[in-house]
Amino acid sequence: MARPVLFMIAQILSTMLPVFLIAGCGALYGRFRTPDIQGLNLLNMELFVPMLVFAVLADQQAPLQEYGGLALAGTVVVLGSGIILYPLAKVLKLNLKTFLPPMMFNNTGNMGIPLLVLAFGEQALPAAIVLFIVEMLLHFSVGLHILDPHTSLIRRLRLPIVFASIAGLVVNLSGMTLPDWLLETLTMLGEVCIPLMLFALGVRMLDVDFSDWKLGMLGAIACPASGLILAWPMIALLDLPGMQVASLWVFAALPPAVLNYMVAEQYRQEPHKVASLVLLGNLGSLVIMPIVLGLVFTAGYV
Repeated sequence: MARPVLFMIAQILSTMLPVFLIAGCGALYGRFRTPDIQGLNLLNMELFVPMLVFAVLADQQAPLQEYGGLALAGTVVVLGSGIILYPLAKVLKLNLKTFLPPMMFNNTGNMGIPLLVLAFGEQALPAAIVLFIVEMLLHFSVGLHILDPHTSLIRRLRLPIVFASIAGLVVNLSGMTLPDWLLETLTMLGEVCIPLMLFALGVRMLDVDFSDWKLGMLGAIACPASGLILAWPMIALLDLPGMQVASLWVFAALPPAVLNYMVAEQYRQEPHKVASLVLLGNLGSLVIMPIVLGLVFTAGYV
């Protein structure tokens, strides 16, 4: 009995430690230097992430028609979190534009993709990318509409990751086979984004404070709780394979995305409060994610 428990703990540690060590390196470097984190994020979002998205979607070894249920479940988790937390925000008289977007749009990029790959191996990458695309498309459509209803949808979706997603889907669903050397090149360049996301997360965490710690603590509990509450009925209703079930559980429990802070800063939507939601939510994942991973490993989904 002791050996399986120790093995599970070792699995959780081997998954979580690289995530927080790389983020810690970013925080340590950012403490003594002033890296151009905005430039790194721009490089990631305009080049490396789209390359990885295209490479994974275009790879014929990833039958994307099998991921429709996962995409639907991810959509329900994102949008449903806003719906079920709306009454709580109204009762507590919270600013909806400040509180709801961080609760809905989680850290799929900086934490989710690396975490899923470290936890379940490269075979989890297609599921991680599908969930990442769902979260990003909803963030840049529904999320920005919440903050500014007057911005056109076409302008919001005019992003490299959107074009990469469409191109990758066309290649995959058409049955077109790309040369191995091209896919390998795109994959190698794209995978640069995974450690770079974690490094940038660590640097970005230095910019926030604990001034609104009560709101941050509320968000650290509400964000994963709402996601997990919504994931459970979707898993019960949809006949998802084990890897996709495991990926959905992890996705549902992720903390608020760092992008929420950057967007709030751009729209001047109480960025200090959003920063506290992001910071304490990501710190809270030190407790939440090992528990979720432990349950996933125990259930034997992968």
